[in-house]
Amino acid sequence: MCFFLMLGTAECFLLAVMAYDRYVAICNPLHYPLIMNQKTCIQMAIGSWISGMPVQIGQTCQIFFLNFCNSNKINHFFCDVPPVIKLACGDTFVNEVTMYAVTVVFVAGPFFLILASYSKIISTILKFPTAKGRAKAFSTCSSHLLVVLLFFGSGTITYLRPKSGRSAEVDKLLSLFYTIVTPMFNPMIYTLRNKDVIAALRKLLYIK
Repeated sequence: MCFFLMLGTAECFLLAVMAYDRYVAICNPLHYPLIMNQKTCIQMAIGSWISGMPVQIGQTCQIFFLNFCNSNKINHFFCDVPPVIKLACGDTFVNEVTMYAVTVVFVAGPFFLILASYSKIISTILKFPTAKGRAKAFSTCSSHLLVVLLFFGSGTITYLRPKSGRSAEVDKLLSLFYTIVTPMFNPMIYTLRNKDVIAALRKLLYIK
């Protein structure tokens, strides 16, 4: 559970960093090499990986203070926070509040940063003089936007729904998107826009 939460948090921040990268590339193209230099990229990557570790370790440790007096089998694919809290008997108020607070900070926070970046990006793209230029700029953001919608949409609904309105089957279905579907499609979403990859696939499939 701890590693899952830490990796999920890192994914949220990395997607926000990627949105900022697209913002700089489209809105400040001449300053891009100066702003997004190697040192800045490394700092952003390291910050994304370690930023959520202390909080998620603490959230996982809270589970050890819950009482489990009935079955120890969760109705889920993996050991996630909502199904474990649902399985516990006794007062889970603190755990639920912590889960909602962490979700707002580490999921909703990066999501709003992404929205802010794309609002600036769209505003800039619409000012482009040619339709071809606008289409090219939009296409560079399409893969990232698709991943953001899949990952944040399913994650936000899963963790911010009230306990009374939870359904185990719906939770399992939503978890498929941010644990299996999004990671599975990431290579295709990101690399199929690469000219070298497309050329290699055409060569492999004998497509002229």
